[in-house]
Amino acid sequence: MTIGRYQVWPPVELAPMAGITNRSFRKLCREFGAGLYVCEMVTTMALVERNPKTMDMVRFGPQESPRSLQLYGVDPDVVRRSVELIVEDDLADHIDLNFGCPVPKVTRRGGGSALPYKRKLFESIVSQAVTAAAPANIPVTVKMRIGIDPEHITYLDAGRIAEGCGAAAVALHGRTALQHYSGTADWSAIARLKETVTSVPVLGNGDIFSAQDALNMMARTGCDGVVVGRGCQGRPWLFAELAAAFDGRPSPTPPTLREVAAIMRRHAELLCEELGPARGIRDLRKHISWYLRGFVVGSTARLDLGMVDSLDDLDRMIDQLDLTQPYPTDAEGPRGRAGSPQSKVALPHGWLTDPDELAVPEGAEIGTSGG
Repeated sequence: MTIGRYQVWPPVELAPMAGITNRSFRKLCREFGAGLYVCEMVTTMALVERNPKTMDMVRFGPQESPRSLQLYGVDPDVVRRSVELIVEDDLADHIDLNFGCPVPKVTRRGGGSALPYKRKLFESIVSQAVTAAAPANIPVTVKMRIGIDPEHITYLDAGRIAEGCGAAAVALHGRTALQHYSGTADWSAIARLKETVTSVPVLGNGDIFSAQDALNMMARTGCDGVVVGRGCQGRPWLFAELAAAFDGRPSPTPPTLREVAAIMRRHAELLCEELGPARGIRDLRKHISWYLRGFVVGSTARLDLGMVDSLDDLDRMIDQLDLTQPYPTDAEGPRGRAGSPQSKVALPHGWLTDPDELAVPEGAEIGTSGG
């Protein structure tokens, strides 16, 4: 798979996930397999204003190539200025534009998965980003959803527009904003987008929980690559399984609890190195239940591990587990957040009145990053 000047093999992208895809998690995933690994979402206004938290999030290790940065923005001028800053300061090698986020605090400002409904505004943002990135030969890609809801489908128009503006690839999550992460992703929409967008790669996203899921999606849709999000939470070795599947090699043996614990310990070390011992070990806590899914651990041990406060504490608790357990079948299948569909997508007042309106909603930009 070719994204601008970069050859990506296997054709796999780690989706940017707020609070998850920091430098430590990206490094851990990279240790299992190659691909494109995108950092947490960064807002264009926060980047332009050089918000300290945001600048701290734009961290890449020396082994990360290409350095992939996802931007969220609603104002074309602010998006352009943020990309110019990325070029001037050499902050990234690849820019992904977020038009897929379904959370209310984003869509009620006209951002994320709400924005492609405004076709001219969407076109202006993508065009400004591509033009600003061109001097550094930085490819710009677009990630989006099917639409706002079943009555407001946007992905085919958005795909054509992005392709026409010079986007290097488009990725589609096969759900509407209304669905959030519930139900089943509609892979047939990915197939229709692939039929519509023919000059640049189309990536599919949604319900990739195993290497076989990725192969099935590509076979059924004809897409050029896959985007993996929730499927790798607590399971970074999924990228080794994906690499083997795309290379036609046998899948690696699933890890025992001893091996999972070692991976979890490695994750903790990376987080403590990146964020500092106290903050790093706290950040690990949300990953622990994902790592231990399906294993016989016991409620007390799970609770204690969820409150771990040091590497030594983690080591002590791991030593008390039955580490001989094989990988459980209960750990397979969907993981991560799902929940229920939204009853209604939060949108700016009058947002659906005129899809060709170019005006930026008042207060649309978000000054902090990370989702």
